[in-house]
Amino acid sequence: MLGSAPAGGPTSGPTSGATGGAADGSGLPAPVQPSGPATVEVDVATLATGLDVPWGIAPLDDGRSLVTMRDEARLVLVDADGTVTPVTGPGARGLTDVVAPQGEGGLLGVAVFGRTGGGLDVALYATTSRDNRVLRATLTGDALGPLTPVLTGIPAARNHDGGRLAVGPDGYLYVSTGDAGDPRRAQDPDSLGGKILRITPEGAAAPGNPVEGSPVWSLGHRNVQGMGWSPDGRMFASEFGQNTWDELNVIHRGANYGWPLVEGQGGAGEGFVDPVAVWRTADASPSGLAVTDEGVYLAGLRGQRLWRVPLRPAAATDSDGVGEPHALLERRHGRLRAVAVAPDGALLVVTGNTDGRGDPRPDDDTILRLTIR
Repeated sequence: MLGSAPAGGPTSGPTSGATGGAADGSGLPAPVQPSGPATVEVDVATLATGLDVPWGIAPLDDGRSLVTMRDEARLVLVDADGTVTPVTGPGARGLTDVVAPQGEGGLLGVAVFGRTGGGLDVALYATTSRDNRVLRATLTGDALGPLTPVLTGIPAARNHDGGRLAVGPDGYLYVSTGDAGDPRRAQDPDSLGGKILRITPEGAAAPGNPVEGSPVWSLGHRNVQGMGWSPDGRMFASEFGQNTWDELNVIHRGANYGWPLVEGQGGAGEGFVDPVAVWRTADASPSGLAVTDEGVYLAGLRGQRLWRVPLRPAAATDSDGVGEPHALLERRHGRLRAVAVAPDGALLVVTGNTDGRGDPRPDDDTILRLTIR
């Protein structure tokens, strides 16, 4: 079945069948109620230019950002002044050996989850000739140490590879996967495809997962591309629809989001969790996602805009505390691939015009720095 939503643009609405994330018993911090205005404006500056198919971005505490290049299987560091420095070392050389870019696959997500000595512990999501997998290595300066696979066997294909990595408030690593072109995987609890996974830094299933020994945190996903948490512990995820509805979901432990039986809203009566906001696929194709204390921001590829969904306390008029989506940067910078929150609160937005589906401009691809006002 296909779920339905009112025509005419993005809509928001409550999910059904689950409570808020902080009640999941997953070790999230005590709730802090977020609140944001209905609309905001942004000041935009260009931070870096000339990037080749950038995909993932991880802001670092020192003001730099770690950025993945999907098709070149390279990592670069972008300084606060926009200087781009290639990452070197055995891990960087290992990436070019192990990553097999194809279609939407390649070197995708990146997250920093701790420190080892003077270095940063980095997780990477990579497509190989056999699978998608999560790798870890230590970054010291601009040198990446040897790669260690921590989770393998994630289905891979030319599309629907998922690929986003995020460290939750509980300290565990969350991994978004796609159905890799076979929708049946999303409802198969034994498949790693079409899921959000929750693992330890060593790759084991995290304690408190719905099924002991399984990394699966939620299922019924087509292709999750963004994940983030609000101050009160709600986990949000952006998801590509097929032909009709893209989704913003609030993710609950063990919940089923309905794909391929449901696209968009309309599955709550069958035991699935409805999205809190939906868009027509031409208006969004939401990739990366970032959450501040006042809103959820989604980078739109096909829609070529940055969507903002205002946050309000979950105990307000709807169960998930979101307002009406509104668009920023509409068609000003082309396709938008990723968005992240810098340590100073600015938003870093990565364009995606060199990925083979856009119209590259002379400086593409770029990283934009947005100040919210």
